[in-house]
Amino acid sequence: MSRIPLPEVDVLDPFLRGMHDGARPGDWATENVARAFAGQPRLLEDYLSFYYPWHTQNGVLPARLKELVRLHIATLNGCNTCAAARLALDTVSESEAFGALGVDESGLSTLSEQERIALNYAERMALDHHNITDEDVKLWRQTFGDEGFLELAMMTGQFIGFGRMLAILQLETVACPI
Repeated sequence: MSRIPLPEVDVLDPFLRGMHDGARPGDWATENVARAFAGQPRLLEDYLSFYYPWHTQNGVLPARLKELVRLHIATLNGCNTCAAARLALDTVSESEAFGALGVDESGLSTLSEQERIALNYAERMALDHHNITDEDVKLWRQTFGDEGFLELAMMTGQFIGFGRMLAILQLETVACPI
């Protein structure tokens, strides 16, 4: 049960109503997120207008790498909605997605060294950020360049934060291993 009021669908603005009505059958999390933002529709709309282009096409990092990181964070956050979503079907196979989700380690065998380093970064940021050293940052800057490292840091932070916000507001079925 949501920790904030979920107004009736008929009061949703057009953006939120489209999101609600466009949810896959049984995707109550998307429906509830749309309802939860009824009092602040622009907040969610503006957030998603940043998120989707940066996740799929903008920036210096490939969408594939960002999708693998997003899926790994979904596992770490215990976010079933995020884990079930596939935002880069054309670049991340289901086997690789299962690897990033920790379901099937064999799916990790096809990942590049850069992708493995990105998953390690994401895990460290999510679970152990106080113990990140100058040497760690040096490796990540060398691997991704300064622009890529900043993009990875920004995207990973937003993956962590949005998933945890869904959990805190109970807009998601959570099985958080952290």
